[in-house]
Amino acid sequence: MSTVWPASPAVTRQALQGRPAGLVSRLAAAAIDLLVLLAGGAALYGAVAGLAFLLNPRSFSWPTGFEWSVPAVAALVGTPYLAISWSASGRTLGDVLFGLRIGGRDGRLLGPGRSVVRALLCLAFPIGLVWVPFDRRRRSLQDVLFRTSVRYDWLPSVRT
Repeated sequence: MSTVWPASPAVTRQALQGRPAGLVSRLAAAAIDLLVLLAGGAALYGAVAGLAFLLNPRSFSWPTGFEWSVPAVAALVGTPYLAISWSASGRTLGDVLFGLRIGGRDGRLLGPGRSVVRALLCLAFPIGLVWVPFDRRRRSLQDVLFRTSVRYDWLPSVRT
């Protein structure tokens, strides 16, 4: 009886290199990016609280009533994070950790304008990712609209 050992990560990476990324990898990368955005939102809240303290230290209280601004903060922090990451290297922190790269269908990086609009749509309509298992090329609705692709790519080089 022979035992079949799981493939090493290096072998798996080579086999997946350049292939379209699946739903699980994309969701995991998005979860990491959500943590980054939450940290950015917390830093922004801390900056507002710090400014309030500096302006009036004797009657300082933690800022409240920001529930209405959660979408605004998500757009304010999330859009630049996603757009700059995608147009500069094709990857966010979550993408780096899971070996993903976002680019055009030809593999080139997205331009700044296309990255901003795609980021806004990803933030406003994240459920578009659910389309990935139903598309034979593993595209989200955002990928279909903006003619982008998310592929496994562990190589450090960037195609421009």
